[in-house]
Order: sequence, then C-alpha cells, then structure tokens
Amino acid sequence: MRLGVLDVGSNTVHLLVVDAHPGARPLPAHSHKADLRLAQLLDDDGAIGPDGVDRLIAVVREALRAAEDQGVEELLAFATSAVRDAANADDVLARVREETGVEPAVLSGADEARLTFLAVRRWFGWSAGTLLVLDIGGGSLEIAHGIDEEPDAAVSLPLGAGRLTAAHLPGDPPRPDDVRALRRHVRTEIARTVGDFSRLGAPDHVVATSKTFRQLARLAGAARSAEGLYVQRELKRVSLESWVPRLAAMTAAERAELPGVSEGRAAQLLAGALVAEAAMDLFRVENLEVCPWALREGVILRRLDHMGRG
Repeated sequence: MRLGVLDVGSNTVHLLVVDAHPGARPLPAHSHKADLRLAQLLDDDGAIGPDGVDRLIAVVREALRAAEDQGVEELLAFATSAVRDAANADDVLARVREETGVEPAVLSGADEARLTFLAVRRWFGWSAGTLLVLDIGGGSLEIAHGIDEEPDAAVSLPLGAGRLTAAHLPGDPPRPDDVRALRRHVRTEIARTVGDFSRLGAPDHVVATSKTFRQLARLAGAARSAEGLYVQRELKRVSLESWVPRLAAMTAAERAELPGVSEGRAAQLLAGALVAEAAMDLFRVENLEVCPWALREGVILRRLDHMGRG
C-alpha cells in the first residue's frame, strides 16, 4: 500500500510518501516539504501567532494535495516539539483540523526518541549491538540507548537548533559572549542526563540522525547525499571541534556557501554544532555514524508492525 507521513516539525512540514507492506522495507516514492520554522515563530508568550497558524494551514493543504496526487491510501500526521510546546497548541490543532480535516497526533519527546531509535535499530540490525542514538531537531534533542527495538532509556531536551538560535544567538555573526553562554547552557542541560545513560553501560555503536548531523558530517568530509543512502557517513569529534569556531565566526550567508549546507538551515547550524559537540564530548563519543532513517521512518515502521499484527 502507499502510505504518507506528514511531519509537522519545528523546521519543516514534510510529507514522505512510501510504498510499504508488513515485513518489507518502506520504499520512498515522493517527498514534499516546506520550510516553516515554527520554532522561530513563537511570540513572547510562547504561542504560535495568527500568521504562523495561517501559514501552517496553507502548508498542510499543499501537502494534502500532494498526497492525493500520489495516490496515498493512508496519511499518518504527527507534530513534534514546536507544536507540543506552544502555549496555544490545542487551539492551533483545532484550527488545523477544522480547516484541513487533518489532526496531527502530538508526539511526546520520549515518543520521538523511541520511534527514532526503532528506525535506527531496523536500519543497522541486531548486529550493531547496544545503540546510543542522538537526534538534533529544530526544537529538541533526543537521546536513546538500548539493545532491543525499544530503548532502555529515552529523553528529550529543549535543545533544538532552531529554538536555541532564536533564543540565544541574535547576532549575525553572533557575539562571542552569546556563543560562550549558549555553550555553557547546552552542556549543563546535557550533563544532567549523562549519568542515567552511563549506568546502562557503554554502547557498541553510536548513531546520529537529522539534517543537522548530516550537514556537519558533510562539512567534515562525508559523502554527498547524491551518492545514495547506503554510503557510510561518519562524523569524528575532532573534526567537529575544529569546525565550531569557524562556524561561529561566519555569517549565515557565509555558512550557506559551505558544502552540504542549505540556505534555510545555515542560520541555525552553529547552535546545532554546539549541541552535537557537547553531546559527543559529554558521552565520550569519538566517532559516530549518520543514519538516513529517523523519526518519519520510525512512524511508518510502527504502523506496519501494527498492520502485521492484524
């Protein structure tokens, strides 16, 4: 059957269409996305303003048309931290439902971490052993650890690249004092969780997902996305540490000229790099592998599992 997953994320609203059935890997058939940056549209009260809601509704309508054009039989819609954390989340979801007929399920941060972990486990298989999975989104950082398909520990921290950029890095390029303050904040937040994961033992394999990690890996010399999903892509901490001060000295426009960095993500790449560097350092990760599957694939796999059980 043809499934569609509509991901209302903190950076983008992304429709992924796949051909899938229980017991088989989902095959991508179509992708449609729009940069909305909901995490950066919150007002001083933490609410998504009327203009942001109008834009969200328009983008959802576009995605629905694309899903119809692609012959989608079932649409799985979900929202993550930008909607989840908005002060007016219920009102936003009600308007989306009334005007589009779509009611995205709001995933908790722990659900995001668990579903992303499931996707990574299925991608690498059982031979990867115990996994530590890191995912940097626009609104949050997810961390999960375990040996099965369900992680033994999963947390979500409000350390998304878009959220941090809007709240802590107003300059372009940012002021050095702001960068140092953000670095302290990120490390303090992550350090609070390290002990909970350390008690579970060292992972056999450390994996990262998300656009932020893919861009950082590309800067460090990983293969381009055009070379395909099955090319191994890695990120070494020593390479990342050399890039952080360089990114801090650049404007967003200068970052957008770097290989693999999109114009829309350039402004928040520094914040993402600070989070990635802190996570790798505090979890004592020297090298990690980037996985092409993440949350959307996890949602698809969970749905297929339920279908397979009748």
